[in-house]
Amino acid sequence: MPGRSGVLPRPSALDRWAKLSRKMERLACVLLWLFLLEAPAFEIPTNGLSEFAEYGNLVELAPGKFQFVPDNRRYQRSLSEEESGERMEDVDQVTLYSYKVQSTITSRVANTIIQSKLVNNSPRPQDVVFDVQIPKGAFISNFSMTVDGTTFTSTIKDKTMGRALYLQARAKGKTAGLVRSRALDMENFKTEVNIRPRAKVQFELHYQEVKWRKLGSYEHRLHLQPGRLAKHLEVDVWIVEPQGMRFLHVPDTFEGHFEGVPVISKGPQKAHVSFRPTVAQQRKCSNCSETAVDGELVVMYDVNREVKAGELEVFNGYFVHFFAPENLDPIPKNILFVIDVSGSMWGIKMKQTVEAMKTILDDLRAEDQFSVVDFNHNVRTWRNDLVSATKTQIADAKRYIEKIQPSGGTNINEALLRAIFILNEANNLGLLDPNSVSLIILVSDGDPTVGELKVSKIQKNVKQNIQDNISLFSLGIGFDVDYDFLKRLSNDNRGIAQRIYGNQDTSSQLKKFYNQVSTPLLRNVQFSYPHPAVTDVTQNSFPNYFGGSEIVVAGKFDPDKLQQIQSVITATSASTDLVLETLAQMDDLEDFLSKDKHADPNFTKKLWAYLTINQLLAERSLAPTAASKRKITKTILQMSLEHHIVTPFTSMLIENAAGDERMLADAPPQDVSCCSGALYYGSKVAPGSIPSWASPSQSSPTALSLVRGPPLEATPPPHVIRVENDPHFIIYLPRSQENICFNIDSEPGKILNLVSDPESGILVNGQLIGAKKLQDGKLSTYFGKLGFYFQSEDMKIEVSTKNVTLHHGSRTSILSWSDTARLVKSRVLISVKKEKAVTLTLDKDMSFSILLHRVWKKHPVNVDFLGIYIPATNKFSPKAHGLIGQFMHEPKIHISNERPGKDPKKPEAIMEVKGQKLIVTRGLQKDYRTDIVFGTDVPCWFVHNSGKGFIDGYYKDYFVPQLYSFLKRP
Repeated sequence: MPGRSGVLPRPSALDRWAKLSRKMERLACVLLWLFLLEAPAFEIPTNGLSEFAEYGNLVELAPGKFQFVPDNRRYQRSLSEEESGERMEDVDQVTLYSYKVQSTITSRVANTIIQSKLVNNSPRPQDVVFDVQIPKGAFISNFSMTVDGTTFTSTIKDKTMGRALYLQARAKGKTAGLVRSRALDMENFKTEVNIRPRAKVQFELHYQEVKWRKLGSYEHRLHLQPGRLAKHLEVDVWIVEPQGMRFLHVPDTFEGHFEGVPVISKGPQKAHVSFRPTVAQQRKCSNCSETAVDGELVVMYDVNREVKAGELEVFNGYFVHFFAPENLDPIPKNILFVIDVSGSMWGIKMKQTVEAMKTILDDLRAEDQFSVVDFNHNVRTWRNDLVSATKTQIADAKRYIEKIQPSGGTNINEALLRAIFILNEANNLGLLDPNSVSLIILVSDGDPTVGELKVSKIQKNVKQNIQDNISLFSLGIGFDVDYDFLKRLSNDNRGIAQRIYGNQDTSSQLKKFYNQVSTPLLRNVQFSYPHPAVTDVTQNSFPNYFGGSEIVVAGKFDPDKLQQIQSVITATSASTDLVLETLAQMDDLEDFLSKDKHADPNFTKKLWAYLTINQLLAERSLAPTAASKRKITKTILQMSLEHHIVTPFTSMLIENAAGDERMLADAPPQDVSCCSGALYYGSKVAPGSIPSWASPSQSSPTALSLVRGPPLEATPPPHVIRVENDPHFIIYLPRSQENICFNIDSEPGKILNLVSDPESGILVNGQLIGAKKLQDGKLSTYFGKLGFYFQSEDMKIEVSTKNVTLHHGSRTSILSWSDTARLVKSRVLISVKKEKAVTLTLDKDMSFSILLHRVWKKHPVNVDFLGIYIPATNKFSPKAHGLIGQFMHEPKIHISNERPGKDPKKPEAIMEVKGQKLIVTRGLQKDYRTDIVFGTDVPCWFVHNSGKGFIDGYYKDYFVPQLYSFLKRP
């Protein structure tokens, strides 16, 4: 641009520097190109899977942009974004180059590999996370990763040894990480590494699982969650079924976003499902940088079932027998539905349970017999005897169920014994069809809180009373249910258990569970393989009848002594006794598998190991002695190491070649939650709140209602009477607008009367507990238990640091601090805020709040204790007394002669009260309602000598003998 003089100016130093910079940039690009010619390609360890190596070498062109190189050319110019439609983000700290999933299913044994490759494009080190969800019940068999050229491989170790090696690496200051698994209906395998700028990382996880037939088909689910757009995304599912495939279906699980993307190829015995969306197809929208690949790819299929004796497959010294005959008439059933209607079932859980039960009742056949038992702290029956499933009876049962109002505690023991008694009595009286089957379906969301509380005793009671022809099934609802107890209860009584969570559709899950177990087709099913060379036969668990899903049996045999295997199945159908035989040759399957590169030649061995380990885990949970449990544990450990799988007793040690950088992968605690015969893991999560539409109904004078909800006011009233810590009393006097404080120094075990009003029938007492040891020569005491008695309601409420117990007449209910709930009984409302507070409200205008103070369990001195807060009220009678009650009718006080005390921060004064002059000291106490840890300072005048002169008499006059004793005044 011309200057003012009209003459072009000479180039400035800045202009010369800009030109030089541009030349340097061009030179750098040439040097980078020459460097890339010599740079090694980004190789992918394939672990023997050729399909993972067929996509060529990678050349990095620029951050976030990659291209493929065909085999016959070293380089190829990349297409423009407009030509390819594969626009990647210009700025991306970490680029996901490839995300590959491959599953091969051979005779229902699935092997899956998930592989992810990423590049750090940032000039700074970045954390890269590999977070994969795998199905519950899957065994992790291998994991490897390559981080910036360093390869980590895995080995399976005894859990103790694996942890010792991990700790050894950490103690030496070496890199050591933990890979943890957690889950609801899936498991998470997660690891995180830090990689330097421009470095590459590859993760590869292998797991295996067995497909179980449910509702007429097998489902293979792959959770796809790349987390970002992937330049190369491939999912392949290969299915090889010697029995032949009847159908194959891939439902749309991505709401139409990937319509037409899955490619399905199906033959008589083989199928291939391919899912390979381009980058443009992966985007949530045309201009979005987020990926729409976040969900499950589901493949459903079933096999041909023309042979009633099932499919017997023999290979490599192992055999597998699949048995699921079709076209059988259902056998009549006698079914007892045992439904938990305690207060914790209030709201959406009860609503969905009722809807599911109405549908289930409609599915009953005319020849079936049934009844309904519902229970909370009491047990009720719709009919005391089994009745035929006529339309009239079903309609009446629906009306009964619709009227259920959840309330009260949980008496599982009595409910199950009542159901067993009904079935046993009907059987003893000859009222059951001899060809029928009997089953109990228990639906519950909680632990026993009323009656027999020891779960081991409940198991024993059920086992002693239930007859051998009855199967017990359990469905646990929610996060807090003792699922391990339900699992043992069912496994011990020829049934299975399942768990569904509060964030799932309870109605559909309940119906699905019912459909799996409630269609008996065969009774007394027995398998035999009559040859001494057949050993170690195992099978998935099933009830004392075949219900239409599938029975799987596996075993070993000596191929030198046996080239074919004969099976004999005996069973009873609806019309006759059956004897089913089949014969399988080893050569038949060998020829078939050798012709397909995707077939797994070790599927029989894997399935046998899978079934055997799971059977041993089930036996271990029921082992009667510690010695037998140790023996079973040893066998499980040996098999886990031999077959290279992670179980509850092994760990996967992941380390580099030098062994100085290590990670450890543990299996989470066992939690079988779907079906017997498989490993399922899980962890508890805090439950959600009650839906907005759910509100308590008006209760009758004798009914209890329990609903989820907040127990305390959003803003607590500022002026209350407080008793906190060891124990400090803070008495608020409304007319004087003063807080007066005093301490009570007494002994552990003593019971102090706080409020005693015999005229209105209200009593509050507190029992002291002591600290664990002396501190500064003094043993502190706290309130460990509070007793409330509302005489007109015949209600006693005991609040301790362990739980809240309600005694109403002859009934007892227990609420846990681990739940948030509200319990309504006529004039009394009990609100529990989880692990924080309990509020008792009488007639909406008199309330008592109790705060729970938890301390570290291993604290050398302190213990858990309670604080109590009572708003000042005129609802008590003139005869109310007690350490607190006497101040419900405020005494006159006058404070004068304020002056500096011995401590300049604590002035002194003279307080005139009840005809006496007391020296009081100004100080601070704590109110913990809004801050449970540090509390809020409350200024008050402190009365010395345990309140002497301010309280009537001496503090020992307020001792009472029992927690519900009224104060006897002189």
